[in-house]
Amino acid sequence: MPEQTPAILAELRTLLRLTEAEVQVAETRRAQARTEAVERELRQNAENARERARLVAAALRGRGGVPDVVTTVAGRLGATAKAGLEQAQPLPEALLGDLALEHQLQDRARYLKALATAADDQPLLRLAERLDAAHGATVDWLTTVLAEVALGGPAALRPTPLQAVVGKGLSLATLPARTLTRGLDDVAARAAGLRRRAEDRVDEVARTAGEVRGAVADVLVPEDELPVEGYDALSQQAVVKAVKQLRTPDEVRRVVAYEEAHRGRRSIVSAAQSRLAALAEEVVRA
Repeated sequence: MPEQTPAILAELRTLLRLTEAEVQVAETRRAQARTEAVERELRQNAENARERARLVAAALRGRGGVPDVVTTVAGRLGATAKAGLEQAQPLPEALLGDLALEHQLQDRARYLKALATAADDQPLLRLAERLDAAHGATVDWLTTVLAEVALGGPAALRPTPLQAVVGKGLSLATLPARTLTRGLDDVAARAAGLRRRAEDRVDEVARTAGEVRGAVADVLVPEDELPVEGYDALSQQAVVKAVKQLRTPDEVRRVVAYEEAHRGRRSIVSAAQSRLAALAEEVVRA
């Protein structure tokens, strides 16, 4: 057995467990997508993660290892437990947890590249390079979403109902001690049901929040104070074009608030979110 083989097998097993967790995280985030375009992107991310898990499992089998059931289940349970625990966290904290997972996956992919190079294993090296690039792209995306949240939104992801409440100032310190000390197995068992209920409630909460934003927009954002001149007289395509030229997060928020209060055209809201993402990327790369 080559000297690097035990380390390679161990690393592939760890990558498989973490990638299974990544799949579950991507599926959880789909319910929090603000627009259809973001939901499609997250759905594709989940499928890409499944493909990476299949490739890692195949690499493990091809080198004499066995992708054991415990490894797969552990990754999924870990992500389920994370989904349950993060309900008591503001959205930025949950996203920072996602970011930590992606950084770990990228770092391990780079370690695998070194192992593959030492073993002169070219197929494994190509796989490691693919993993490195994929996780690097996800790190960039999550960093941008965090910047969107910091700028005040509209971010690509919206908080779950519980995260929205926690984000208003509640903390773990307000929870009963017995809740905080409950074991991981109990959390994992309860988290799946909690996630499903949260997903069902997200749309309802989003609609309610939209109504509230609309009422506020009627009072605070009259048409003549929008950053797009002659807004109501413009076509949908013209508004989308103008939104792409907005220069500040505040301008984007005013357009979204006004649009959601009046006509609710998805293409305009989506364009506004994309424009905020571009502004957030400028902040991240500054």
